[in-house]
Amino acid sequence: MIDVIILSIVQGITEFIPISSSSHLILVSDFLNHSNQNLPIDVSLHIGSFFAVVFFFKKDIFNFVKNKDLFFKIIVSSVPVMIVGYVLVKFELIESLRNIKTIGWTTLIFGILLYFSDKFENKNNIKRNFSVKTAIIIGIFQVLSLVPGVSRSGISITAARFMKFERVESAKISFLLSIPTLAAVSIFGIHNLISSNNLEFSLLSIFAIFLSFTFSLITIKFFLKFINKFSLNIFVIYRVFLGLIILILGYL
Repeated sequence: MIDVIILSIVQGITEFIPISSSSHLILVSDFLNHSNQNLPIDVSLHIGSFFAVVFFFKKDIFNFVKNKDLFFKIIVSSVPVMIVGYVLVKFELIESLRNIKTIGWTTLIFGILLYFSDKFENKNNIKRNFSVKTAIIIGIFQVLSLVPGVSRSGISITAARFMKFERVESAKISFLLSIPTLAAVSIFGIHNLISSNNLEFSLLSIFAIFLSFTFSLITIKFFLKFINKFSLNIFVIYRVFLGLIILILGYL
């Protein structure tokens, strides 16, 4: 139970900031020697994050007619990562990417890339400048997030910043892009939970969803407030520091 609480908090905090939730879940799980951090539990944590981002953007989602063009672009942008993600799951290639050396290098390299993308102030925003072409380009970059350590939010923000979107607007694009992706993962997860005959496991999953939802929602709100005033340097420093430590441990 304690392990699930810790993993739920880690998921909620790391899903929407540019430091990679998947890598942190893997690292924390290994540190805790947590046997329950399998795919169903992992997916349950993502279900909570999905509910959180939907709740945060509920007004935009309910006003679908007004925002249908935006949501069309979001769906288009999410197609590449869904296709590649399905292939990786279908051919059972996901586990081959979950190793400490890969996480170390991606944490470091994409942290540095985040720094350069955030170096200059840009003026583009979603309403004026988020075109289908932009959505496709960011969507292609998002495919990289399937590798642990890259960070889905991190690579989306990085791509948007390179395409001259404001810092807060880049984060909002990242949050919106998480909706279809997390929805797909959630559907897969719900199927697994329904097909499970273990009641204790199901209760743990529901508990994980609730905690993940709570911490995800808190993180979304505070992250937007933070980057409205400050740069992304704190996350860059964290990623470089963590990446170097992981690589040292991985190559010892």
